[in-house]
Amino acid sequence: MKRYLSRLLALVLVVAIGLVGCSNNPSGLTGNYSQDTLAVVNTLRTAIELPNDAPDKAAVQAEARQKINDFFARYRRDSSLKTLRSFTTMQTALNGLAAHYSSYPNRPIPEKLKQRLKLEFNQVESAIRQGA
Repeated sequence: MKRYLSRLLALVLVVAIGLVGCSNNPSGLTGNYSQDTLAVVNTLRTAIELPNDAPDKAAVQAEARQKINDFFARYRRDSSLKTLRSFTTMQTALNGLAAHYSSYPNRPIPEKLKQRLKLEFNQVESAIRQGA
C-alpha cells in the first residue's frame, strides 16, 4: 500500500509540474495580433536604442530574442495573417534583428540596420492602425 501511495504521489507531482510549466500563455502574448505586434515593436525599439554600455543590455537583448521567438511561434503559421502588410513587414524586421543577434551576439547593432528597423517598425504601426 505504501508503495502504491508513493507512486501515486509521484504521478500527481509530475502532472502538477507539467500543468504549471505548460501554461496557456508563457510568452506574455495575448493572442490579439495587433496588441501583441505593438508590444513586440515597443520591446524591440527599447532593445535597439539601448546604449552599448548599459548595465542591463544583455537582459534586454535576451528579452528581445525571446519576444521574437514567441511572436514567430504564435503567428508564423496563421495563414490569415500572411496577406497583411503589417505581418510581412514585421516578419522582415524580426528576421533582420534575429539574424544579427544570432550571428553577432556581442556586437552593437549597425546604424544602417537600426535605421531600417525603425522604418519598418513605423510601417508596421501605421499598417496596424489602418487594419492592414
